[in-house]
Amino acid sequence: MKHYLFLLVVALVIACKSTDTANTDPTPPVTSVDTTGKFRNPILSPAPDPWVAYKDGFYYVMHTTGNNLRIYKTSSMSRLSAARPITVWTPPTTGPNSRDIWAPELHNVNGTWYIYYAADNNGVDATHRMFVLENKAADPTTGTWTDRGQLNLPDNKWAIDGTLGQINGQLYYAWSGWENDLGGSQNIYICKLTNPYTAEGPRVRVSAPELTWEKQGFGVNEAPEFLPHASKVFLIYSASFCGTDQYALGQLSADTSANLATQTSWTKAQNPVFGPYASGSTYGPGHNSFFTTPDAKENWLVYHANAAPGQGCGDFRSARMQPFSWKTDGSPDFGTPVNLADYVKRPSGE
Repeated sequence: MKHYLFLLVVALVIACKSTDTANTDPTPPVTSVDTTGKFRNPILSPAPDPWVAYKDGFYYVMHTTGNNLRIYKTSSMSRLSAARPITVWTPPTTGPNSRDIWAPELHNVNGTWYIYYAADNNGVDATHRMFVLENKAADPTTGTWTDRGQLNLPDNKWAIDGTLGQINGQLYYAWSGWENDLGGSQNIYICKLTNPYTAEGPRVRVSAPELTWEKQGFGVNEAPEFLPHASKVFLIYSASFCGTDQYALGQLSADTSANLATQTSWTKAQNPVFGPYASGSTYGPGHNSFFTTPDAKENWLVYHANAAPGQGCGDFRSARMQPFSWKTDGSPDFGTPVNLADYVKRPSGE
């Protein structure tokens, strides 16, 4: 599970309009981007649990703040640090979604935006559940966010790090959860959705921390992310406790034609696919997301990591990105983390 140090929660409304003015020039030059078309990581700091979505010429980025939901809008991911975040929601002072706002994700389904986030009841971790907001505006930094309430996942157990996938027209939801109400190891579960805010059972466990590299600190599988490619869909997840420097990415794979809400549809890679890496300026890389450049020529991995050993699960984590390729078997090849001192070619089209 995750542990954060946060400020007091600000009391505002359940459904609200953006409290800031939209940034009309979100990508002015910054010093981390040079004149030869290259940039250096990190792209944003602090920025634990980074998430990116692309639509209509803009990237929209979110990350954990702990006490609100903010969206960055930019046409250039390498200049993300120049974008001013827009606060689109703050939690109530009390209630089931009042504290510890973790790992928000922004998804567009049939022209409507949805934010999925984890929250608990006044700081009681055992009450963590997933919640949904909806916005019909074309630009998610504008318009009105309507509270759809708790995403009532099957069995109603502890849940964090939820993500949405749409495969062959079917909506799936994957998340990290406990088997019972007593804590312990975190597993990856999946279920089907009938619409973006309505789940249907059963809850199916598709991965548990059973390998040594998944149990550093204690057994953790969390932060699953769908990555479709050709006839396969990959579920990339983070393993081991984020408080260790051994945090790393694991991989499940399935055929896109399969019923993904079935445990036997998935095959687990026996070794990490990114990390564990504890050297130089990268420690504990994980909690990833992906984007493809608008020209469809490049695939990019976005993730967080610490710059020094022992910095744990807090706000030392910065967002970084680097391109990745595909192996001959169709699985992703993420390589190794890029050192913060190294320049990287900017994404195609920037």
